[in-house]
Amino acid sequence: MHAIPESNAPPAWRAVVAVTDIAAIEAEWLALEERALVTPYQSYGWVSSFAETVGAAHGMALRYVLVRGDADRLLAILPFVLTARNGIRFAEFIGGKHANYHMGVFDRDFAAALDPQATRALLQAAADSIGGLDALIFVNQPAEWNGSANPLACLAAGPSPSRAYRLTLTPGDADGSLRRAMSSHAHKKLKNKRNRFMSFGPSRMVRAEGEAEIARILDAFLMQKARRFAAMGLPDPFADVAVRGFLRRGATPRGYGSPAIELYALEVNGEPVATYVGAVQGQRFSGMATAFALDSEVAKSSPGEILLIDLIKRKCAEGVTSFDLGVGEARYKTTICDESDELVDSFLALTLKGHAFARFSQAKRALKRRIKASPLALGLAQRLSGLMRAAG
Repeated sequence: MHAIPESNAPPAWRAVVAVTDIAAIEAEWLALEERALVTPYQSYGWVSSFAETVGAAHGMALRYVLVRGDADRLLAILPFVLTARNGIRFAEFIGGKHANYHMGVFDRDFAAALDPQATRALLQAAADSIGGLDALIFVNQPAEWNGSANPLACLAAGPSPSRAYRLTLTPGDADGSLRRAMSSHAHKKLKNKRNRFMSFGPSRMVRAEGEAEIARILDAFLMQKARRFAAMGLPDPFADVAVRGFLRRGATPRGYGSPAIELYALEVNGEPVATYVGAVQGQRFSGMATAFALDSEVAKSSPGEILLIDLIKRKCAEGVTSFDLGVGEARYKTTICDESDELVDSFLALTLKGHAFARFSQAKRALKRRIKASPLALGLAQRLSGLMRAAG
Protein backbone atom coordinates (compact mmCIF):
# COMPACT_ATOMS: atom_id res chain seq x y z
CA MET A 1 0.00 0.00 0.00
CA HIS A 2 1.23 3.48 -0.83
CA ALA A 3 0.21 6.94 0.32
CA ILE A 4 0.56 9.47 -2.48
CA PRO A 5 3.03 12.21 -1.59
CA GLU A 6 3.31 15.57 -3.27
CA SER A 7 5.82 15.71 -6.10
CA ASN A 8 8.20 18.61 -6.74
CA ALA A 9 8.98 17.35 -10.24
CA PRO A 10 7.41 19.34 -13.08
CA PRO A 11 4.51 17.34 -14.54
CA ALA A 12 4.69 16.00 -18.08
CA TRP A 13 1.09 17.12 -18.62
CA ARG A 14 -0.76 20.44 -18.77
CA ALA A 15 -4.22 19.47 -17.51
CA VAL A 16 -6.03 16.59 -15.82
CA VAL A 17 -9.82 16.76 -16.11
CA ALA A 18 -12.61 14.31 -15.21
CA VAL A 19 -15.64 14.14 -17.53
CA THR A 20 -18.86 12.12 -17.36
CA ASP A 21 -20.02 12.03 -21.00
CA ILE A 22 -18.20 9.23 -22.78
CA ALA A 23 -19.89 9.96 -26.11
CA ALA A 24 -18.35 13.45 -26.12
CA ILE A 25 -14.83 12.00 -26.17
CA GLU A 26 -15.44 9.15 -28.63
CA ALA A 27 -13.34 10.58 -31.47
CA GLU A 28 -10.40 11.44 -29.19
CA TRP A 29 -10.53 8.06 -27.44
CA LEU A 30 -10.51 6.17 -30.74
CA ALA A 31 -7.62 8.28 -32.03
CA LEU A 32 -5.61 7.66 -28.85
CA GLU A 33 -6.21 3.89 -29.15
CA GLU A 34 -4.34 3.90 -32.46
CA ARG A 35 -1.08 4.86 -30.69
CA ALA A 36 -1.71 3.75 -27.15
CA LEU A 37 -1.01 1.06 -24.63
CA VAL A 38 -4.56 -0.26 -24.28
CA THR A 39 -6.10 -3.63 -23.45
CA PRO A 40 -9.32 -4.85 -25.09
CA TYR A 41 -11.13 -3.96 -21.85
CA GLN A 42 -10.28 -0.27 -22.09
CA SER A 43 -11.13 0.13 -25.76
CA TYR A 44 -13.81 2.71 -26.44
CA GLY A 45 -16.19 0.06 -27.78
CA TRP A 46 -15.92 -2.13 -24.68
CA VAL A 47 -16.11 0.66 -22.09
CA SER A 48 -18.93 2.56 -23.82
CA SER A 49 -20.97 -0.64 -24.21
CA PHE A 50 -20.53 -1.36 -20.50
CA ALA A 51 -21.34 2.23 -19.50
CA GLU A 52 -24.51 2.38 -21.60
CA THR A 53 -25.89 -0.88 -20.23
CA VAL A 54 -24.53 -2.14 -16.90
CA GLY A 55 -23.39 1.30 -15.82
CA ALA A 56 -26.71 2.95 -16.63
CA ALA A 57 -28.84 0.14 -15.20
CA HIS A 58 -27.04 0.21 -11.87
CA GLY A 59 -26.59 3.96 -11.61
CA MET A 60 -22.81 3.69 -11.56
CA ALA A 61 -20.83 6.89 -11.07
CA LEU A 62 -18.43 6.77 -14.02
CA ARG A 63 -15.61 9.24 -14.55
CA TYR A 64 -13.24 9.46 -17.49
CA VAL A 65 -10.06 11.25 -16.44
CA LEU A 66 -8.38 12.94 -19.40
CA VAL A 67 -4.67 13.78 -19.22
CA ARG A 68 -3.67 16.46 -21.72
CA GLY A 69 -0.30 17.81 -22.80
CA ASP A 70 0.83 20.69 -25.00
CA ALA A 71 -1.63 21.88 -27.63
CA ASP A 72 -4.38 20.00 -25.78
CA ARG A 73 -2.92 16.68 -26.99
CA LEU A 74 -4.56 13.72 -25.24
CA LEU A 75 -1.92 11.69 -23.40
CA ALA A 76 -4.00 9.26 -21.34
CA ILE A 77 -7.50 8.25 -20.27
CA LEU A 78 -8.25 6.68 -16.90
CA PRO A 79 -11.77 5.16 -17.03
CA PHE A 80 -12.98 4.93 -13.43
CA VAL A 81 -16.07 3.81 -11.56
CA LEU A 82 -16.61 5.43 -8.16
CA THR A 83 -17.88 3.31 -5.27
CA ALA A 84 -19.07 4.32 -1.80
CA ARG A 85 -18.81 1.61 0.85
CA ASN A 86 -19.09 2.04 4.63
CA GLY A 87 -18.41 5.74 4.38
CA ILE A 88 -15.38 5.24 2.09
CA ARG A 89 -15.41 6.62 -1.47
CA PHE A 90 -12.91 5.03 -3.83
CA ALA A 91 -12.20 4.68 -7.55
CA GLU A 92 -11.52 1.52 -9.54
CA PHE A 93 -11.21 0.77 -13.23
CA ILE A 94 -14.51 0.18 -15.03
CA GLY A 95 -15.64 -3.38 -15.71
CA GLY A 96 -15.22 -5.25 -12.45
CA LYS A 97 -14.97 -9.01 -12.89
CA HIS A 98 -16.16 -8.79 -16.49
CA ALA A 99 -12.81 -7.15 -17.37
CA ASN A 100 -9.80 -9.45 -17.06
CA TYR A 101 -7.25 -6.64 -17.32
CA HIS A 102 -7.47 -3.26 -15.55
CA MET A 103 -5.33 -0.50 -16.99
CA GLY A 104 -5.46 3.05 -18.31
CA VAL A 105 -5.15 4.09 -21.95
CA PHE A 106 -1.71 5.64 -22.38
CA ASP A 107 0.15 7.31 -25.20
CA ARG A 108 3.24 5.10 -25.47
CA ASP A 109 5.82 7.89 -25.20
CA PHE A 110 3.98 9.41 -22.24
CA ALA A 111 3.80 6.04 -20.48
CA ALA A 112 7.52 5.45 -20.99
CA ALA A 113 8.33 8.83 -19.40
CA LEU A 114 6.36 8.19 -16.19
CA ASP A 115 8.55 7.22 -13.25
CA PRO A 116 7.06 6.30 -9.83
CA GLN A 117 7.17 9.89 -8.57
CA ALA A 118 5.45 11.28 -11.67
CA THR A 119 2.91 8.45 -11.60
CA ARG A 120 1.99 9.27 -7.99
CA ALA A 121 1.62 12.92 -8.91
CA LEU A 122 -0.56 12.00 -11.90
CA LEU A 123 -2.86 9.86 -9.77
CA GLN A 124 -3.13 12.63 -7.18
CA ALA A 125 -4.13 15.03 -9.95
CA ALA A 126 -6.65 12.49 -11.25
CA ALA A 127 -8.14 12.10 -7.76
CA ASP A 128 -8.28 15.88 -7.34
CA SER A 129 -10.11 16.23 -10.65
CA ILE A 130 -12.82 13.90 -9.35
CA GLY A 131 -12.89 15.20 -5.79
CA GLY A 132 -13.91 13.57 -2.53
CA LEU A 133 -12.01 10.30 -2.97
CA ASP A 134 -10.49 8.38 -0.08
CA ALA A 135 -8.55 5.78 -2.09
CA LEU A 136 -7.70 4.32 -5.48
CA ILE A 137 -7.97 0.52 -5.69
CA PHE A 138 -6.45 -1.05 -8.81
CA VAL A 139 -6.47 -4.85 -9.12
CA ASN A 140 -5.46 -7.24 -11.90
CA GLN A 141 -3.21 -4.72 -13.61
CA PRO A 142 -0.85 -6.16 -16.23
CA ALA A 143 2.73 -5.40 -15.27
CA GLU A 144 3.38 -4.83 -18.95
CA TRP A 145 1.37 -4.82 -22.14
CA ASN A 146 2.69 -5.99 -25.49
CA GLY A 147 6.25 -5.58 -24.26
CA SER A 148 5.83 -2.10 -22.75
CA ALA A 149 5.65 -1.37 -19.02
CA ASN A 150 2.30 -0.36 -17.56
CA PRO A 151 3.20 2.87 -15.71
CA LEU A 152 0.65 2.32 -12.92
CA ALA A 153 2.18 -1.06 -12.11
CA CYS A 154 5.27 0.66 -10.67
CA LEU A 155 3.15 1.49 -7.60
CA ALA A 156 1.98 -2.06 -7.03
CA ALA A 157 1.79 -3.44 -3.51
CA GLY A 158 2.23 -7.00 -4.75
CA PRO A 159 1.12 -9.65 -7.25
CA SER A 160 -2.55 -10.36 -7.87
CA PRO A 161 -3.95 -13.69 -6.60
CA SER A 162 -4.01 -15.15 -10.14
CA ARG A 163 -2.21 -14.83 -13.42
CA ALA A 164 -3.66 -14.52 -16.93
CA TYR A 165 -2.71 -17.16 -19.48
CA ARG A 166 -1.61 -16.29 -22.99
CA LEU A 167 -0.49 -17.81 -26.29
CA THR A 168 1.65 -15.89 -28.76
CA LEU A 169 0.57 -16.65 -32.32
CA THR A 170 2.67 -16.73 -35.44
CA PRO A 171 0.34 -15.31 -38.11
CA GLY A 172 -0.55 -17.97 -40.65
CA ASP A 173 1.01 -20.78 -38.60
CA ALA A 174 -1.58 -21.91 -36.07
CA ASP A 175 -0.36 -25.49 -36.04
CA GLY A 176 3.18 -24.37 -35.27
CA SER A 177 1.97 -22.06 -32.52
CA LEU A 178 -0.05 -24.84 -30.90
CA ARG A 179 2.75 -27.40 -31.27
CA ARG A 180 5.07 -25.03 -29.45
CA ALA A 181 2.67 -24.61 -26.54
CA MET A 182 1.02 -28.03 -26.21
CA SER A 183 2.64 -31.31 -25.29
CA SER A 184 2.44 -34.32 -27.60
CA HIS A 185 0.25 -36.02 -25.00
CA ALA A 186 -2.17 -33.07 -25.02
CA HIS A 187 -2.27 -33.15 -28.83
CA LYS A 188 -3.08 -36.84 -28.79
CA LYS A 189 -5.88 -36.44 -26.26
CA LEU A 190 -7.37 -33.58 -28.24
CA LYS A 191 -7.24 -35.61 -31.45
CA ASN A 192 -9.12 -38.45 -29.75
CA LYS A 193 -11.75 -36.00 -28.45
CA ARG A 194 -12.18 -34.49 -31.90
CA ASN A 195 -12.61 -37.92 -33.50
CA ARG A 196 -15.35 -38.70 -31.00
CA PHE A 197 -16.90 -35.28 -31.50
CA MET A 198 -17.12 -35.81 -35.25
CA SER A 199 -19.23 -38.93 -34.71
CA PHE A 200 -22.14 -36.80 -33.46
CA GLY A 201 -22.83 -35.28 -36.87
CA PRO A 202 -21.98 -32.30 -39.08
CA SER A 203 -20.40 -29.43 -37.16
CA ARG A 204 -19.27 -25.87 -37.80
CA MET A 205 -17.91 -22.88 -35.93
CA VAL A 206 -20.07 -19.76 -36.25
CA ARG A 207 -19.30 -16.14 -35.45
CA ALA A 208 -22.38 -14.14 -34.50
CA GLU A 209 -22.91 -11.41 -37.10
CA GLY A 210 -26.19 -9.61 -37.53
CA GLU A 211 -28.86 -8.93 -34.93
CA ALA A 212 -30.62 -12.30 -35.19
CA GLU A 213 -27.42 -14.34 -35.04
CA ILE A 214 -26.07 -12.34 -32.10
CA ALA A 215 -29.32 -12.93 -30.20
CA ARG A 216 -29.33 -16.66 -30.99
CA ILE A 217 -25.76 -17.34 -29.92
CA LEU A 218 -26.07 -15.05 -26.90
CA ASP A 219 -29.17 -16.98 -25.81
CA ALA A 220 -27.23 -20.25 -26.07
CA PHE A 221 -24.28 -18.85 -24.12
CA LEU A 222 -26.44 -17.46 -21.31
CA MET A 223 -28.43 -20.70 -21.00
CA GLN A 224 -25.26 -22.80 -20.89
CA LYS A 225 -23.74 -20.49 -18.28
CA ALA A 226 -26.90 -20.50 -16.15
CA ARG A 227 -27.01 -24.30 -16.06
CA ARG A 228 -23.32 -24.52 -15.27
CA PHE A 229 -23.51 -22.13 -12.32
CA ALA A 230 -26.69 -23.82 -11.05
CA ALA A 231 -24.94 -27.20 -11.13
CA MET A 232 -22.06 -25.73 -9.13
CA GLY A 233 -24.37 -24.02 -6.66
CA LEU A 234 -22.92 -20.60 -7.50
CA PRO A 235 -24.60 -17.29 -8.34
CA ASP A 236 -24.64 -16.54 -12.07
CA PRO A 237 -22.86 -13.23 -12.86
CA PHE A 238 -24.48 -13.27 -16.32
CA ALA A 239 -28.05 -13.45 -14.98
CA ASP A 240 -28.28 -9.66 -14.81
CA VAL A 241 -30.38 -8.40 -17.75
CA ALA A 242 -27.99 -5.47 -18.11
CA VAL A 243 -25.07 -7.85 -18.69
CA ARG A 244 -26.97 -9.42 -21.57
CA GLY A 245 -27.47 -5.92 -22.99
CA PHE A 246 -23.76 -5.21 -22.58
CA LEU A 247 -22.70 -8.32 -24.48
CA ARG A 248 -25.24 -7.68 -27.23
CA ARG A 249 -24.24 -4.04 -27.61
CA GLY A 250 -20.54 -4.83 -27.53
CA ALA A 251 -20.98 -7.42 -30.31
CA THR A 252 -23.00 -5.09 -32.54
CA PRO A 253 -21.15 -2.95 -35.13
CA ARG A 254 -21.40 0.75 -34.27
CA GLY A 255 -19.94 2.60 -37.22
CA TYR A 256 -16.24 2.50 -36.33
CA GLY A 257 -13.99 -0.49 -36.89
CA SER A 258 -14.90 -3.94 -35.63
CA PRO A 259 -17.10 -4.68 -32.59
CA ALA A 260 -15.27 -4.75 -29.27
CA ILE A 261 -16.82 -8.13 -28.37
CA GLU A 262 -17.13 -11.25 -30.51
CA LEU A 263 -19.46 -14.20 -29.92
CA TYR A 264 -18.75 -17.69 -31.29
CA ALA A 265 -20.54 -21.04 -31.22
CA LEU A 266 -19.60 -24.57 -32.14
CA GLU A 267 -22.67 -26.22 -33.60
CA VAL A 268 -23.59 -29.85 -34.17
CA ASN A 269 -26.57 -30.44 -36.44
CA GLY A 270 -27.34 -26.73 -36.17
CA GLU A 271 -27.40 -26.63 -32.34
CA PRO A 272 -24.78 -24.71 -30.30
CA VAL A 273 -22.94 -27.19 -28.07
CA ALA A 274 -20.23 -24.74 -26.96
CA THR A 275 -19.95 -20.95 -26.96
CA TYR A 276 -17.18 -18.40 -26.52
CA VAL A 277 -17.13 -14.66 -25.78
CA GLY A 278 -14.00 -12.61 -26.44
CA ALA A 279 -12.86 -8.98 -26.37
CA VAL A 280 -10.81 -7.60 -29.24
CA GLN A 281 -8.39 -4.70 -29.59
CA GLY A 282 -5.84 -4.43 -32.36
CA GLN A 283 -4.01 -7.74 -32.76
CA ARG A 284 -5.03 -9.04 -29.33
CA PHE A 285 -7.95 -11.41 -28.70
CA SER A 286 -8.88 -11.80 -25.04
CA GLY A 287 -11.16 -14.58 -23.84
CA MET A 288 -13.92 -13.29 -21.56
CA ALA A 289 -16.03 -16.42 -20.99
CA THR A 290 -16.80 -19.85 -22.39
CA ALA A 291 -19.63 -22.33 -21.88
CA PHE A 292 -20.90 -25.65 -23.19
CA ALA A 293 -24.10 -27.69 -23.12
CA LEU A 294 -23.89 -29.81 -19.96
CA ASP A 295 -26.97 -31.88 -20.78
CA SER A 296 -25.68 -33.01 -24.16
CA GLU A 297 -23.93 -36.31 -24.89
CA VAL A 298 -21.51 -34.21 -26.93
CA ALA A 299 -20.21 -32.69 -23.67
CA LYS A 300 -18.12 -35.81 -23.06
CA SER A 301 -15.99 -34.95 -26.08
CA SER A 302 -14.97 -31.53 -24.64
CA PRO A 303 -16.64 -29.28 -27.25
CA GLY A 304 -15.39 -26.19 -25.40
CA GLU A 305 -11.77 -27.17 -25.99
CA ILE A 306 -12.47 -28.03 -29.62
CA LEU A 307 -14.13 -24.65 -30.15
CA LEU A 308 -11.17 -22.90 -28.52
CA ILE A 309 -8.63 -24.63 -30.77
CA ASP A 310 -10.69 -23.83 -33.87
CA LEU A 311 -10.99 -20.21 -32.74
CA ILE A 312 -7.23 -19.95 -32.19
CA LYS A 313 -6.69 -21.24 -35.72
CA ARG A 314 -9.16 -18.73 -37.12
CA LYS A 315 -7.56 -15.83 -35.26
CA CYS A 316 -4.11 -16.89 -36.37
CA ALA A 317 -5.28 -16.85 -39.99
CA GLU A 318 -6.71 -13.35 -39.42
CA GLY A 319 -3.32 -12.05 -38.26
CA VAL A 320 -3.94 -11.94 -34.51
CA THR A 321 -0.60 -12.19 -32.69
CA SER A 322 -1.72 -12.67 -29.07
CA PHE A 323 -4.56 -14.79 -27.70
CA ASP A 324 -5.23 -14.85 -23.96
CA LEU A 325 -7.64 -16.90 -21.90
CA GLY A 326 -8.16 -14.39 -19.12
CA VAL A 327 -7.48 -14.41 -15.40
CA GLY A 328 -7.66 -17.53 -13.26
CA GLU A 329 -6.30 -21.04 -13.16
CA ALA A 330 -7.81 -23.88 -15.20
CA ARG A 331 -6.37 -27.07 -16.67
CA TYR A 332 -7.32 -26.20 -20.25
CA LYS A 333 -5.49 -22.86 -19.95
CA THR A 334 -2.18 -24.38 -18.93
CA THR A 335 -2.63 -27.07 -21.58
CA ILE A 336 -2.99 -24.61 -24.43
CA CYS A 337 -0.92 -21.63 -23.23
CA ASP A 338 2.83 -21.55 -22.63
CA GLU A 339 2.98 -17.95 -21.36
CA SER A 340 1.27 -15.87 -18.72
CA ASP A 341 0.78 -12.20 -17.93
CA GLU A 342 1.94 -11.08 -14.50
CA LEU A 343 -0.81 -9.12 -12.77
CA VAL A 344 -0.34 -6.73 -9.85
CA ASP A 345 -2.55 -4.87 -7.36
CA SER A 346 -2.24 -1.29 -6.06
CA PHE A 347 -3.93 0.25 -3.01
CA LEU A 348 -3.39 4.01 -2.92
CA ALA A 349 -4.61 5.99 0.09
CA LEU A 350 -5.72 9.60 -0.29
CA THR A 351 -7.14 10.33 3.19
CA LEU A 352 -6.74 8.98 6.71
CA LYS A 353 -9.81 6.75 6.47
CA GLY A 354 -8.72 5.79 2.97
CA HIS A 355 -5.45 4.58 4.48
CA ALA A 356 -7.30 2.09 6.72
CA PHE A 357 -9.49 0.95 3.81
CA ALA A 358 -6.50 0.47 1.52
CA ARG A 359 -4.72 -1.62 4.15
CA PHE A 360 -7.84 -3.75 4.59
CA SER A 361 -8.24 -4.22 0.81
CA GLN A 362 -4.59 -5.17 0.46
CA ALA A 363 -4.87 -7.73 3.27
CA LYS A 364 -7.91 -9.34 1.61
CA ARG A 365 -6.11 -9.71 -1.70
CA ALA A 366 -2.97 -11.07 -0.01
CA LEU A 367 -5.06 -13.66 1.84
CA LYS A 368 -6.73 -14.68 -1.41
CA ARG A 369 -3.31 -15.04 -3.03
CA ARG A 370 -2.07 -17.29 -0.20
CA ILE A 371 -5.20 -19.44 -0.35
CA LYS A 372 -4.89 -19.89 -4.11
CA ALA A 373 -1.22 -20.84 -3.73
CA SER A 374 -2.15 -23.71 -1.35
CA PRO A 375 -4.27 -26.58 -2.78
CA LEU A 376 -5.23 -27.60 0.76
CA ALA A 377 -6.32 -24.09 1.76
CA LEU A 378 -8.13 -23.59 -1.55
CA GLY A 379 -10.08 -26.82 -1.13
CA LEU A 380 -11.05 -25.88 2.42
CA ALA A 381 -12.14 -22.40 1.35
CA GLN A 382 -14.29 -23.84 -1.45
CA ARG A 383 -15.97 -26.30 0.95
CA LEU A 384 -16.66 -23.57 3.49
CA SER A 385 -18.08 -21.35 0.77
CA GLY A 386 -20.36 -24.16 -0.38
CA LEU A 387 -21.59 -24.76 3.18
CA MET A 388 -22.30 -21.06 3.66
CA ARG A 389 -24.31 -20.89 0.43
CA ALA A 390 -26.26 -24.01 1.40
CA ALA A 391 -27.01 -22.54 4.84
CA GLY A 392 -28.17 -19.30 3.27
